[in-house]
Amino acid sequence: MWELTKAFRFEAAHALSGTTFGAASEEIHGHSFRAEVTVRGTPDPKTGMVIDLGLLERAMAEVQKTLDHKFLNKIEAIGVPTLENLSRFIWERLQHAGKLTRVSVHRDSCNESCTYFGPQG
Repeated sequence: MWELTKAFRFEAAHALSGTTFGAASEEIHGHSFRAEVTVRGTPDPKTGMVIDLGLLERAMAEVQKTLDHKFLNKIEAIGVPTLENLSRFIWERLQHAGKLTRVSVHRDSCNESCTYFGPQG
């Protein structure tokens, strides 16, 4: 069994209320995000690949375009723009691209990340 991970970056702004960071979090502010998408499988005997990374890259580019330089609070499907909801949002938009095992969203400048493993059950 193999796992492949591909990443993309995006810059975005959000505002979060009700956190312990108070007013600093409630004001519109931005972050540099890095999303990692991991797929699992066995390489196809003909291609030697678990997934064609070019196809995954195309799908990821669409999600990146949706998020990059956007005010995340305005993207209804995200809900409250937390790391948790961002990782779920990305999963939902890429689940058709291959057998996803996890999506991680990082805010490296804050030393934070969140990983979503898909719906349980």
